[in-house]
Amino acid sequence: MKTITRIAQFLFILCLPFLLLMASISGAVNCARLYQYGFEKYNVSQTTGIESAELKKAARGLIHYFNSGEEPINLTVMKDGKPFTLFNQREIVHLKDVKDLIHFGYRVLLGTFLYALAYVLYSLFWRRDKRRLAQWLMWGGGLTIAIILALGLTAVLNFDQFFLQFHLLSFANDFWMLDPSRDYLIMLFPQGFWYDATLFIALGTLAVAVMMGVTGYFLCAAQDRRTIPPAAQSRR
Repeated sequence: MKTITRIAQFLFILCLPFLLLMASISGAVNCARLYQYGFEKYNVSQTTGIESAELKKAARGLIHYFNSGEEPINLTVMKDGKPFTLFNQREIVHLKDVKDLIHFGYRVLLGTFLYALAYVLYSLFWRRDKRRLAQWLMWGGGLTIAIILALGLTAVLNFDQFFLQFHLLSFANDFWMLDPSRDYLIMLFPQGFWYDATLFIALGTLAVAVMMGVTGYFLCAAQDRRTIPPAAQSRR
């Protein structure tokens, strides 16, 4: 029984970094303001010849596509006063791959959330061990911080290589290799955008991990104070 309990504790600590990271990634995928920030910062309207209002429409269309069962993507905007199909066949195939990756992330998010929730309920209402739960939250927050700092440092020092390795590991084909002179997907989202998005995800994950770790620390301290006899507390 102790072995099973320890495995459950280890899995709880291990799932927290995945839970927080997938939550941040999912938030970024569905954040229209992040898309619009990139469009404005990297002068995408000027690069593509597409008006800002139509770029906002494209952002909403991409978010809808990523969260729907529709295939293939057929996103049309107005350019030079005429309807314009935004993506070619190569980009459509790559967007399907991206969508599959996003949905895999959703499943990881759901799985880790359900496991973490079940473990929290088990600790609170079955084992009634708030201190251990707080301790595992603190450890999970610390592990998340360590992982994000390591990945963040790697990305900051050599983002080109980090970006390349991500694509090599994530996709089984080369449809992600696009031409910025003709492929609108890469015009909409140049590499600078992905650097900013990576920082956004990392900082969001770090912020929640720090809050989790600090919360766990103070809950541990509160539980320790409750276990100290009143006479010992008065001497302190």
